[in-house]
Amino acid sequence: MTDPRTLPDPPAGGTRSVLVIGGGASGNAVTILLRRAGIAADLIEAKPDWNATTGSGITLQGNALRVLRELGVWDQVSASGFAFGSLGVTAPDGTVLFVADDIQTGGPDLPATLGMQRPKLQQILIDAVRASGATVRLGTTAETLEQNADGVSVRFSDGTEARYDLVIAADGLNSATRAAIGIADKPEPTGMAIWRIAAPRPEGLERTDLANGGPAYIAGYCPTSQDTIYAYVVEANRERASIPPESYADEMRALAQNYGGFWPEIVKHIEDPAQVNYTWFHRLLVEGPWHRGRVVLVGDAAHCCPPTFAQGAAMSLEDALVLAELLTTREDWDDELFTAYHDRRLPRVCTVVDASCQLGQWHLDGVRDADVPGLTHRTLNALKELP
Repeated sequence: MTDPRTLPDPPAGGTRSVLVIGGGASGNAVTILLRRAGIAADLIEAKPDWNATTGSGITLQGNALRVLRELGVWDQVSASGFAFGSLGVTAPDGTVLFVADDIQTGGPDLPATLGMQRPKLQQILIDAVRASGATVRLGTTAETLEQNADGVSVRFSDGTEARYDLVIAADGLNSATRAAIGIADKPEPTGMAIWRIAAPRPEGLERTDLANGGPAYIAGYCPTSQDTIYAYVVEANRERASIPPESYADEMRALAQNYGGFWPEIVKHIEDPAQVNYTWFHRLLVEGPWHRGRVVLVGDAAHCCPPTFAQGAAMSLEDALVLAELLTTREDWDDELFTAYHDRRLPRVCTVVDASCQLGQWHLDGVRDADVPGLTHRTLNALKELP
């Protein structure tokens, strides 16, 4: 009689099986793509709610939208978000200094930029994972991984066990899987932090505007639907323990109320501290191999950077696309395949991580003549190429 706590091994006869650890953008995306190719996929997510209600908003540039189109969810994303094609730079008092056209990194047939509420994007991806036929287990983590040349045996936090041909670690910036397989790289703070909140969209706010200077390094906002935006201010990071959570609204409002333009209307909605998110900026780039045997990293588990170029989700989605392409077009799942994945992704990810951190460092150092337009042009034009 089978132990009821033990999941059966995948059926013999050629069907490969994959465990995806983590149900964020990269984990959801790679699961959808593998299932489309007929590969058996289990997805586990530590959060019981699958992060379906977490976050204020997200800015998606064209190369992220290109992957979402490949996933088959572009119509839902387009209907849920707010597309625009320019970026404004303002003085702290709200005076518009200049407006630049955004670079269409996803090609001419996709918007340059689309903002949307992060929970809506997550729900769209959740629905697509469910529809793919993947097995999903929430509130579950992988406690041990034991592998040999043929696969990986996994014991889960609920006491069950299963064996897979491959494990994909998509468990984020502080990936426990990354540490478990002996990759010692850890995220490092960049010295900056961001306050975020979702708010109603003021009439006339139809693009992202960034104010540099004032009481914060950056104050900005992004429309996320016809009715909503998310707003943010960036300052030097402070110890979390020194900021009581019940004061979050007061802290963000104290910074934001000094800005003009649309900000006075936005500030009216910075009231509930539970709706304000405070996050440090981190840098992570695993430059060595992104795999150990048959366990491979994707997304924030392998790299992360400040959102100064709004490319974090895009890089994670591209990882999923490239890894799935290799897994579904090559016969052998071996070191050669995983090295090809790493070698294809590293230069592009390194460009984004370095450029994103450089923008922040210029703010920290008070550099007033930095070549921001040049760095932006070089970085985003490079992302027009297919990943």
